[in-house]
Amino acid sequence: MRILQVIASLDPLSGGPSESIRTLTTAWQELGYSVEIATLDDPKSPWFGSVTCAVHALGPGYLKYRYTPSFPRWLAANAKRFDIVVLHGIYQYQALATRRVLLSLGRPYVLFTHGALDPWFKRRYPLKHLKKWLYWPWGDYRVLRDAARVLFTTEDERLLARQSFWLYRAKEAVVGYGTAEPPADAVDAQVRAFIDAFPVLRDRRFFLFLSRLDEKKGCRLLIEAFAQIAEQDPGLLLVMAGPDSSGLKDDLNELARHHNVTDRIIWTGMISGQAKWGAFRAAEAFVLTSHSENFGVVVAESLACGTPVLISKRVNIWREIADAGAGLVADDTLEASVRMLKEWLALDTDSRDVMAAKARQLFDEHFEINTVGSNIAMELEKVLAEASLPSRPFS
Repeated sequence: MRILQVIASLDPLSGGPSESIRTLTTAWQELGYSVEIATLDDPKSPWFGSVTCAVHALGPGYLKYRYTPSFPRWLAANAKRFDIVVLHGIYQYQALATRRVLLSLGRPYVLFTHGALDPWFKRRYPLKHLKKWLYWPWGDYRVLRDAARVLFTTEDERLLARQSFWLYRAKEAVVGYGTAEPPADAVDAQVRAFIDAFPVLRDRRFFLFLSRLDEKKGCRLLIEAFAQIAEQDPGLLLVMAGPDSSGLKDDLNELARHHNVTDRIIWTGMISGQAKWGAFRAAEAFVLTSHSENFGVVVAESLACGTPVLISKRVNIWREIADAGAGLVADDTLEASVRMLKEWLALDTDSRDVMAAKARQLFDEHFEINTVGSNIAMELEKVLAEASLPSRPFS
């Protein structure tokens, strides 16, 4: 099977989808499929080095919408080289252009919305949602309607997607998602890389937040909850790791000052590679009190390192976490988050060790990318069978 993946940007700062597309590409290649990526990035962008397949950078796109006139021309000229197109994301030009070109050629595409239809955005940003409504009927509604499949990572994401716009039609499928296993033979080197980069954390205990600093990630909620338990455990720190994608850090720093926990919070900025894995492995627990999270690749990464997760019920894999005993879950409210952190602090060492073992077991059984990649590929094969387009072998 020859697969083209389409995404607005592979910039790591743009969030989880850019990392997911890399790991999914590698998984499909290991299964013997041919994979290429088309993106609206500037060809001079510096972040293509870690991609294991051909990347067609057709930008730079214009404005936040990333309008890129060269993209539909390239897609029309190259679409027949591929059996199927996997489209990542909506609300930007790659979605509308992919739908128009492939519909005209009679070629199938499937769509990952990556949580963009979570109704939290409608409640949190009503004016932005109104602008999207003006675009929706002739734009992304049709992108969903005409997709051979709209692929969801969890059942929660599928059900929530129906609540953002009353005008909604899609051939839905829940296919799961996951991430690559971290290098297992370099654990000490990973921890050392992180501690060497941030020596203030040497021999210190800490909770780890690792994601974009963004409103939807529940950063304010986490700092307020941590402030309420800080005196209960004076030796515990909070590490806030991730890019400041929305200019939120100054406000979060002010919030920390207000609650007198400035000296208990370590800001690392974005971390990657060995240092990222070292952060997961060195952390006492990973914490993500998101208000909206369709899957949460960072949660799966923490599980892969055997680090328990403390997450909100807005992270759509919370049921799997709770059922497996791989962490603790709570509503995305201050009271519930404080209660969850206190529950962790009350656990003895043996209970935490059991939870860590269950975290790794859950990753192996449900979120390892090669297994997930195989499941998604099976769905793509179903789409091709329905379209009477047998996949071509790649060699």
